[in-house]
Amino acid sequence: MRLPPLNAVRAFEAVCRHGSILKAAEELNVVRGAVRQQIATLENHFGRKLFTREGRRLVPTREASAFAEASGVAFDTLHRAALEFGSVGTRRIRLGVPSAFAVWWLMPRVGDMQASLGDIAVDIVPMTVAEPLQMHPELDAVIMGGEYRPAAGITALRFMADQFGPVATPALAGMLSKDPAAMGALTMLVSRSVPKLWDEWFAESGTPPVDFCRRQEFEDLLLALSAARSGLGIALAPRASIEDDLERGQLVAPYGFISRPSGYSLCYRALDARRPAFAALSTWLLHSGAEV
Repeated sequence: MRLPPLNAVRAFEAVCRHGSILKAAEELNVVRGAVRQQIATLENHFGRKLFTREGRRLVPTREASAFAEASGVAFDTLHRAALEFGSVGTRRIRLGVPSAFAVWWLMPRVGDMQASLGDIAVDIVPMTVAEPLQMHPELDAVIMGGEYRPAAGITALRFMADQFGPVATPALAGMLSKDPAAMGALTMLVSRSVPKLWDEWFAESGTPPVDFCRRQEFEDLLLALSAARSGLGIALAPRASIEDDLERGQLVAPYGFISRPSGYSLCYRALDARRPAFAALSTWLLHSGAEV
């Protein structure tokens, strides 16, 4: 079978990745009609429909999803090969990092990281919402926390375990009893970037869900933890993100922390595994993560 038109495959892969023709058109800098035309071209090439419609949503068929995943890997491989051929960006890594993790864990260590990596430049890109690398072709690698299953063509290197638990100011924590149900008298602080973090803690700690008197949401974990620090309520936090607060006594964990063996992983494209820059970054993360 002859290969399908490359532009049609690119449009199709973008639609599957974004779940939206509009967002795919914005990424490709074309109008929506052009994306629809490329999808039609690809369907004519294969002689079958690539999507089914559920209400207003286009959902790829099982076979189309598998083809989209393989296409994404192929485009990544082609992109990396072009960079290597042109000797562009081989000593620079654009690293996506969850905002809270960047501020409270990575940035205090950035001087040591740069000294270890020498002339390898790492551009740290804060991510309000941590998303898989395949959603961010503009990035070279991302750090993911919690349970994460890498897609095809993505390598995930776990470099640090972590713990998490509810945290509040000493004043608020002093109002609580030993029974976690007492948290219900406080405001539950939630980050939209990790909306299920409280549910995960209840499930993993074996604690019955608490009926809080009030719930307040924030755009990301940075803001939720700032609110906890100001005494607004109680937040759920990864320990790695609040090390300094715990040492200064600004925040305390009234019910302790529970381990999250899944921890944090450096995720990068498998094709980059052999590159010295990624090997150096991986080595530094493994060393620094082991010290926590």
